[in-house]
Amino acid sequence: MPEPKDLEALDRAILDSPAYRMAHEDIDFLALEDLRPVRLQLELLKPEHVLREEGIGSTIVVFGSARIAAPETGPETPADPRTRDHARYYEEARRFAHGVSKRFQQQDRRDFVVVTGGGPGIMEAANRGAFEAGARSIGLNITLPHEQAPNPYISPELAFRFRYFALRKMHFLLRARALVSFPGGFGTLDELFEVLTLVQTGKMARIPIVLVGTAFWNRVVDFDYLLEEGFISASDLQLFVCVDTAEEIIAVLETFYGGQPPHEAASG
Repeated sequence: MPEPKDLEALDRAILDSPAYRMAHEDIDFLALEDLRPVRLQLELLKPEHVLREEGIGSTIVVFGSARIAAPETGPETPADPRTRDHARYYEEARRFAHGVSKRFQQQDRRDFVVVTGGGPGIMEAANRGAFEAGARSIGLNITLPHEQAPNPYISPELAFRFRYFALRKMHFLLRARALVSFPGGFGTLDELFEVLTLVQTGKMARIPIVLVGTAFWNRVVDFDYLLEEGFISASDLQLFVCVDTAEEIIAVLETFYGGQPPHEAASG
């Protein structure tokens, strides 16, 4: 018969065993390859639950480069002339988010809520504009090899972090009623063309898609050449519009929605 102290040790060994942990509390178990479907489901469910609880009705997605710095952070005479030119995109993103948030967010329902990737650059500018308007905004951050910290202007209760790009993209679009894309690199292009493809193929309802920076987009993507070569149709060129200022972006949205915020999510 074991001594009481031996029984205590045996009990402790059982309680400390990974096998005895409840499954939902076992981080090592949840990290297993076989549990990937569960992790994917959790990344779908958690943000959706929070956004419903917070009454978020519809969103405006803002894409753009993380490498564009705020005008006030650069030197007076930057060595790279692109720095000053790029800074204007930051300012337009900030002004746009300020204007649209102030106009369309309501007390009883949150519409046209700005949502970004939650990082620096254009993402910070858009979250900052909403913050300065006294409105809330969403940040969908993602874990990267070089950690991307969330910018400080996201509403804390609407700041999310993802492991999977696919689920993050889904949440960008579940409530999206407009997309505004500023200049950016691979990530921005990937996100933009996925939305264009979804709308083109009818997998997502038509929303205004606004590309900011006419000179940039005309050089980065030769849409007319795609049309000439027969890879897209003439109607596909009507899926988006290029503009240069915050006022022009808001005008596009006002025309599309008749000056009223939407009341249903665009995609299901």
